[in-house]
Amino acid sequence: MFIQTVSETEADGKLHEIYENDRKTMGYVPNHAKVFSLRPEVLGAWRAFQSSIRGNLRLRRYELVTLAAAMDLKCRYCLLAHGAILSKNGVSVNQLRAILKDFHDAGLERAEVAIMDFAQKIVRSASEITPADIDALHALDLEDVEILDVTLTATMRCFASKTFDALGAEPDAVYSELEGQLSDLLPE
Repeated sequence: MFIQTVSETEADGKLHEIYENDRKTMGYVPNHAKVFSLRPEVLGAWRAFQSSIRGNLRLRRYELVTLAAAMDLKCRYCLLAHGAILSKNGVSVNQLRAILKDFHDAGLERAEVAIMDFAQKIVRSASEITPADIDALHALDLEDVEILDVTLTATMRCFASKTFDALGAEPDAVYSELEGQLSDLLPE
């Protein structure tokens, strides 16, 4: 990382609790937690915010929106982390490769493609979103609350990906196999 972070052995108080919980639930302390180690209260707030959004969308949709945003943001860490979640939940590595190449031609449902397009438009230029964009999602039976959830997912990914990239957070070692399988499709 580009900044000094608090190591697992030096962590105390709230940060120690976060690191211990990560070790128990994931088996390791992820680099995204270490990025926030100087401000554990921000990490807690970000995770609570992320959880409050994630709980409102089906896992597959949440992860596809996150992946679409990470693709446009060129965040290697987020692409691998969320690609790994998709691969653990029924998306083959071949389909994941197809999604990263061109999700329009990756065997996804029309609504999935539409929310991924919408997420990327938010990342590129949210000020260019028009009522026609919302109408297109309504035509695919998305309700306003789901459109809000997709929007929150994409904008939250902007915060996370830009933070990780700006501070040099490398993908966690647990993603190394997937990284090898996708390396030609990942940003540098």
